Amino acid sequence: MSTLAVKAGRPPSEPDQPLNEPIVMASTYVAGGEVEYGRYGNQTWRAFEDAVGALEGGRALSFASGMAAITTVLDLVAPGQTVVAPRHCYQGTLAHLAALEQRGVLEVVLVDIDNTAQVAAALDDNVALLWIESPTNPALEVADIPALCDAAHAVGARVIVDNTFATPLVQRPLTQGADVVVHSATKYISGHSDALIGIVVTSDDQIHRAVDEARRVRGAIPGTLEAWLALRGLRTLHLRVERAQANAAGLVARLREHPAVDRVRYPGFGAVIAIELTGGADAADLFTRSTSLWVHATSLGGVESSLERRRRWQGEPLTIPESLVRLSVGIEDVDDLWKDLSQALGQTLA
Repeated sequence: MSTLAVKAGRPPSEPDQPLNEPIVMASTYVAGGEVEYGRYGNQTWRAFEDAVGALEGGRALSFASGMAAITTVLDLVAPGQTVVAPRHCYQGTLAHLAALEQRGVLEVVLVDIDNTAQVAAALDDNVALLWIESPTNPALEVADIPALCDAAHAVGARVIVDNTFATPLVQRPLTQGADVVVHSATKYISGHSDALIGIVVTSDDQIHRAVDEARRVRGAIPGTLEAWLALRGLRTLHLRVERAQANAAGLVARLREHPAVDRVRYPGFGAVIAIELTGGADAADLFTRSTSLWVHATSLGGVESSLERRRRWQGEPLTIPESLVRLSVGIEDVDDLWKDLSQALGQTLA
């Protein structure tokens, strides 16, 4: 996988070819080829898509953002059908599902995605789609992807997995039975907090054609510069994930011993940790204001470590504790990260 991250999506290895796909700034192409128009394709997008597709084991299409990718896939569900989705997942996904349900387009059933029996019980003949996040954002619950794929396919439903948190280096849902994988490639894949971009990957030709057609019609295309930045970030994905995971594991052990921390949520992989503070929401807000190395920010997956109290957002599910703080662990020195966390946690006990 590390070799694929470095090699996939490069120009041919021939004399005088560039090592990296250039940034192609074009809205219009000479007629008679495969692209024709800038909304239909771009060589820089294609290089990025080829690389992510190789890592996930399918064919990829890039989008203007993670939400553009998510909404495009969800909007393929036929009117009147049902989507089963995690009770805890990215709030943008939940917001779009709620909007579709409010308009009478589809029905939504929310489940605890880590409860396989509960999810299977929610799957009936009217379910068109099972949406999985694993780990979930921000509760970090883990789904049994192969078992849920089997249960969904048994009733004719397709399975979409948001693989943003785990990345294809940790899990490859298409090899576990999923039909589609989506990423907010803004996060780990790009990894430098400088590009908004999303991606959809599938090994199903019919789904690929439908998603491609939807992208063409909607124009939810990525910027060429963003695709180039994301591909450049992808080249070091394996190194960044390895370091960030090692840092996260080291911090989890220390956080579990701190008196200001009531609970640590960590699935045992990945670089996102969620903690619940003993002092409630006020303590969590003080904590996020008291760090200097850790950045108080809403995104995640960058080389820099960041944190935020998720319930500060109005759309976050009410079942997420008020005191929960999500930590996105970066690649800094782990002792420096802990020193900053420890002093900020100490202030909540003062």
